[in-house]
Amino acid sequence: MSDTPVKQQNTAAYYGQAVASFAIALGAVAIGIFNLDADAWVRAFLGIAVLYLTTSAFTLAKVVRDRQEAGHIVSRVDQARLEKLLAEHDPFQKL
Repeated sequence: MSDTPVKQQNTAAYYGQAVASFAIALGAVAIGIFNLDADAWVRAFLGIAVLYLTTSAFTLAKVVRDRQEAGHIVSRVDQARLEKLLAEHDPFQKL
């Protein structure tokens, strides 16, 4: 292939910021639920709901990433086939 796309890499600082942001957000919600003036079962329910939401968000992010990567692979295979056809084509050959 003549022009392959450059794979983008996240920097360590960006990765660290994302992890820290997630940890702070999850910790803040946990502290809020713990200090909530409600019965224990209500706090437990909210805690389980936050954990379920967190795992669902990770699953959704993985599914979106996998679908995007699959699209790139199909695109590259189609591009390779097209380039092969163009390379084998002789415009001066009689039909």
